[in-house]
Amino acid sequence: MSTRQKQIASTLQRAAEQVLARGLADPRVKGLITVTGVEVSADGRRATVSVSILPEEAEDLTMHGLRHAAKHIRHHVSNLVAVHPMPQMDFKLDKSLKKQAAVLEALAKVQAERAARGTPEAGETVPSPDAGPDGGAGGGTGEAGEDASGPERDAGVPS
Repeated sequence: MSTRQKQIASTLQRAAEQVLARGLADPRVKGLITVTGVEVSADGRRATVSVSILPEEAEDLTMHGLRHAAKHIRHHVSNLVAVHPMPQMDFKLDKSLKKQAAVLEALAKVQAERAARGTPEAGETVPSPDAGPDGGAGGGTGEAGEDASGPERDAGVPS
């Protein structure tokens, strides 16, 4: 996509968000409508507007209403931006946000289950049962060749 197409797409996305935020008189268009992206054709005559709709039950009816009101929305968008020629607007349902939310919900569920069982997170280490208070093996001072009692053990006793 060229820089010009990206600029037009960004401008149209902001304007479409504003028009849809004000609401439409069509009773079929209800729920929370989020413009997730706009793709402009190479010749600039068509723009595909991707939208996400919540609640899911209202998707079909709202998409029908948006497609029916496309010319009306285009007219209001053309009043907000100076793009010539103003592209025809086609609306497409974008389910990627819902898929992302489902994945994040599943990850949160797994994390909660791990926390409840005491299973470590990815990247965490589990201290071995014979590890000392500092997590090292043997529970010593960390000096090579010394045990927990240290060098004082032999103090004053001939070898």
